[in-house]
Amino acid sequence: MYLNSIASVEGSRKGKKRVGRGIGSTLGKTCGRGHKGQKARSGGFHKVGFEGGQMPLQRRLPKIGFVSRKSKFAAEVRLNELNLIENEIIDLNVLIESNIVPIFTKTAKIIKSGELNRKITVKGIKVTVGAKEIIIAAGGIVEE
Repeated sequence: MYLNSIASVEGSRKGKKRVGRGIGSTLGKTCGRGHKGQKARSGGFHKVGFEGGQMPLQRRLPKIGFVSRKSKFAAEVRLNELNLIENEIIDLNVLIESNIVPIFTKTAKIIKSGELNRKITVKGIKVTVGAKEIIIAAGGIVEE
């Protein structure tokens, strides 16, 4: 069997419309376009979504979704990531130097995820309530 010998099954493909071939073809005279109007003319078309001057659906519906531009400069830090830092005092600069948050980070927040094995002092970083309890339980201090 060769690719050029393969043929589609009889009746699986519909023949193309042959317009303007007389009244017996049902596509004679107006060629299936009906009488008059923009769509009956040659070159008569309108843009996608046009509803005859009525406000189109995509403009009637409300825009949804929002991505804050501030989120690019904010970062979340897990408790178990703080174990990787050697410093006792942890602030934003220490997090950036140890590659835990990106360089362009302006604000960070420590969240309760993982465990903390040592005592640390957190300065100038936001801390969730659950994370604060764990830091204090480990003998650490939170200075906001």
